[in-house]
Amino acid sequence: MSSTNPNVKKHIAPYGSWKSPITADIVSGSTKRLGGFSVDSLGHLFWLESRPTESGRAVIVKEPGKPGEDPIDVTPKDFAVRTLAQEYGGGDFCIQGDILIFSNYKDQRLYKQSISSIDSAPLPLTPDYGGRSVCYADGVFDSRFNRYVTVREDQRESGINAITTIVSIDLSSNSDQEPRLLIGGNDFYASPRIDPKGDRMAWIEWGHPNMPWDRSELWVGYISENGDVQNRICVAGGDPTLVESPTEPLWSSQGELYFVTDRKSGFWNIYKWVESSNEVLPVYSLDAEFTRPLWVFGMKSYDFLKNHDQDTLIACSYRENGKSYLGVLDVNLGKISVLDIPFTDINNITSGVHSLYVEGASSVHPSSIAKVTLDDQRTKVIDFKIMWSSSSVSELYNSYYSRPELIKFPTDVPGQCAYAYFYPPTNTDFQASHGETPPLLLRSHGGPTAEARGCLNLSIQYWTSRGWAYVDVNYGGSTGYGREYRERLLGSWGIVDVNDCCNCAKFLVDSGRVDGERLCITGSSAGGYTTLAALAFKDVFKAGASLYGIGDLQLLRAETHKFESHYTDNLVGDEKAYFERSPINFVDHFSCPIILFQGLEDKAISPDQARKIYQALKEKGLPVALVEYEGEQHGFRKAENIKFTLEQQMVFFARLVGHFEVADEVTPVKIDNFD
Repeated sequence: MSSTNPNVKKHIAPYGSWKSPITADIVSGSTKRLGGFSVDSLGHLFWLESRPTESGRAVIVKEPGKPGEDPIDVTPKDFAVRTLAQEYGGGDFCIQGDILIFSNYKDQRLYKQSISSIDSAPLPLTPDYGGRSVCYADGVFDSRFNRYVTVREDQRESGINAITTIVSIDLSSNSDQEPRLLIGGNDFYASPRIDPKGDRMAWIEWGHPNMPWDRSELWVGYISENGDVQNRICVAGGDPTLVESPTEPLWSSQGELYFVTDRKSGFWNIYKWVESSNEVLPVYSLDAEFTRPLWVFGMKSYDFLKNHDQDTLIACSYRENGKSYLGVLDVNLGKISVLDIPFTDINNITSGVHSLYVEGASSVHPSSIAKVTLDDQRTKVIDFKIMWSSSSVSELYNSYYSRPELIKFPTDVPGQCAYAYFYPPTNTDFQASHGETPPLLLRSHGGPTAEARGCLNLSIQYWTSRGWAYVDVNYGGSTGYGREYRERLLGSWGIVDVNDCCNCAKFLVDSGRVDGERLCITGSSAGGYTTLAALAFKDVFKAGASLYGIGDLQLLRAETHKFESHYTDNLVGDEKAYFERSPINFVDHFSCPIILFQGLEDKAISPDQARKIYQALKEKGLPVALVEYEGEQHGFRKAENIKFTLEQQMVFFARLVGHFEVADEVTPVKIDNFD
């Protein structure tokens, strides 16, 4: 590793050609994905990690028994833990006492496993329907009836129009059985949560054409002596005059129901239900987001602090102006004590014994789980310890990391701004010659209802350490800035996002930070659509990469899965808009090179999308390449494919736009109409 001594003379080399120790092998092989975590009644931490080196297999792991020992794999070798419910999954497992219940990836059945005797084989709880046609997610234990209550997605009658319900599974039997229906009739359900006595159940539901962040409803039902859910009450979301999207219901140990909603202010804040008067009261109001959009099941943005006399203290995180904060909310005083921790991005929180477990990251911490120990007053941190990290090697390259700068740039609407994270080229061993400005790679995030979050991502550092500038754009429609910002995209997908990305690139050119002749754009999924639309309808970027992106909005609507089947109607509008904003219909407008990457098992975006764009550009005579991956779905999980995608994007841009030789030895894929 090179010295970071400022007196060591740097090599002078063109931007983009710098040699970097952050190789594609390191990015792909060392970056695990976190699928959730839990703390058992004894205070042991368990987490679900997806391993690129095992073809993306996801395994439940228990923290080491003693310092210096290795974590323990709980999942047997011939199992993998992952639900495919709503395609994006989440809420894959649940622990109570010695019992672990999980979704098995291969057959999507629920299995029961003893934690203390992990050598004993997991037992199936649900029937084998053949294949993966029935999925389960977001389950909880119901101790009163010794059963497991979970969301079920049933695709046996229709893959495109699955039936989603809340069901229960008896845990007293050791044989698999048909689940019992508790709640059904709406299009979607999430977050079934049982109160401590087992008398009431809360849940979230919503129906087409809404996504859960557009409009949803929070319900409570009373559980009868035979276990049925009766006398249902709509707690929030039922008033047609009040636009809101309640989420994350949670019962306190005293049996009070808390949840998060964005009524009136447009920001997701914590509220409480007063059962006696069926009233909803704000617990704490702030123009900040206390949760994220419900793309995956099992989110937990807040939790009650354990070992406290009263349930008046809530550990929570909120996001304000591009940064996350961890706090302890005193419900009685209506006051938050902000805790000082290194994370600037926080996702999930679980309360442990005398501590909190927090999933987070920062510009120097990759996605991690930290154990946060608080003082007796619960207002200060006395210890912060990383328990799990998505990358075991990230600390080795600290001196090569580019630190993100939150930038604000003007949009096409006078007086309106959008946001992005800008990463300048950074390498402790190299610098460019005086007067040269770097090439720019602009990333348009997926979703589109999602957010770039400005934390350590080795795949971004792969670019910046080679001399590229990189910008991660939170175009209008992104989350983290409230409902009004999120709804800039309604009826305007393919316009607002495209304009914001182009304006961001031009802003960086005008401020002298990047080279206007070497602007490239990349994006995956919905970000791939923004990429293709920017290349078809604007003349700003010189090349692009689309990872499982959308070229044909009408085809997307016809072929996508149920969860997103009406999503585009709100984002696009009428048939005319569907046609006019589909890049595939305007191939003659494309004028620059494009490389496409696609998984062949993708159910969210059909492989036909990439093939249609590829064929059309090939016939037009533009430089184009298509890379297809067997066995990959929506998002690449295998190390070799993550590596190949990263390297081939870089070499493609270098050959066609960059005007420099790359330092890495990479054999480029064949580029049609170029090689």
